[in-house]
Amino acid sequence: MSDPEPRPLRRQPLLAAAAVVVLLLVAAFTVRHVLVEPFAVPSASMEPTLRPGDIILVDRTTRRTAERGEVVVFDGRDFFGGDDGTGHYWVKRVIALGGERVACCDPNGRILVDGVPLEEPYLAPGTAPSRIAFDLEVPEGRMFLLGDNRADSTDSRSLLGAPGGGMVPIERVVGEAHRILWPLPRSGRI
Repeated sequence: MSDPEPRPLRRQPLLAAAAVVVLLLVAAFTVRHVLVEPFAVPSASMEPTLRPGDIILVDRTTRRTAERGEVVVFDGRDFFGGDDGTGHYWVKRVIALGGERVACCDPNGRILVDGVPLEEPYLAPGTAPSRIAFDLEVPEGRMFLLGDNRADSTDSRSLLGAPGGGMVPIERVVGEAHRILWPLPRSGRI
């Protein structure tokens, strides 16, 4: 007598589907919390580069690093004000880093970093680099940050007399903003 033919297990496709769902959730969590994170731009302080409502992707692998000229998202609590309902993450442009001297302005109205005029093609035509005069050395491990919309930005210039002088520790960087996710028609690179 031969053994009856085994009946196919119906649970295998269900288990495979459940495993795929779990793997996708783990992958999404990893991407969201380790590699990239989306942020909504809440204000006009970075116009024309970023507009209110833009959704940007932040590269979390650059966390705790920064380079002059980069647009970074950082935790601004205790530096740029408390959590006022708009969140405690801020997006600004890195103008100078620890050990660099930053000053405003030269006779042509340009910001100087270590005596060299800063080229700022991201500013809207006719925008003054700063209406606030300053001349300071950025402490090691900190950043001097400005919004691209200099007439409507709370940034390092606004907090020169505050503790820390408005200069944010690099370890507060969440990451560099790389792409505008929404709205879609604009170019992706910031």
